[in-house]
Amino acid sequence: MLNLVICDDEKSLRNDLRKVLETELELSGETFKITEFDCGEALVRALNEAVFDVIFLDIEMKDLDGVATAREIRKKTSAPEIIFVTSYPDFVFQGYEVQALNYILKPYRREKIVSVLHTALERLGRDTEKYYLVESKGQTLRLPLDQVRYFSSDRRSVNAVTPEDFYTFYKKLSELETELPENFVRIHNRYLVNLKHVQSIQGNSVLIGEEELPVSRSCKQDLAIAFAKYILE
Repeated sequence: MLNLVICDDEKSLRNDLRKVLETELELSGETFKITEFDCGEALVRALNEAVFDVIFLDIEMKDLDGVATAREIRKKTSAPEIIFVTSYPDFVFQGYEVQALNYILKPYRREKIVSVLHTALERLGRDTEKYYLVESKGQTLRLPLDQVRYFSSDRRSVNAVTPEDFYTFYKKLSELETELPENFVRIHNRYLVNLKHVQSIQGNSVLIGEEELPVSRSCKQDLAIAFAKYILE
């Protein structure tokens, strides 16, 4: 079980961060628990009875601010990965004294949260294969995303296509797109492809396995950039 903390005195911001973390951790198949605190004092007290793995800690809080809270945490334990959350980048330099892993600037960017989360999981030895939970044929399935070649939209449903099979579930492709890792790229209003399985881009199509999928004009440039970046990485 991965134990995470969000400590922020603004409930709306705790909710925003929680949604991103829950979506990403569900994709990974990781079992997890997220505990929320609205002040540093409550978090420090909780450390007397609980063990936390990752702490997202707002810097600008009343009374005991984030940096002071982190100092109190480090007096008790060196274990949790601390990630500062702040509206002011000038504060981030204070993170070194408490061995903070990284920082996230408000307003939140999903890409930054996901990147920092996976860095923390790697340090904890917990970064595992990503899964996507789907309801298909009356069952809840954990679909390994590495095996998905592409997602295709068919009216109100989506097909997840793997080398051996396909799985149909109800979802908007635009909604699905926001929940997937960045190696899934839109190539058409009906298709999201996994760059891992793209063999080549040929004119207005991509070759995946033995299939050619169409690339729309509006997606062509973004696809080329994403594919080049993926290959270089």
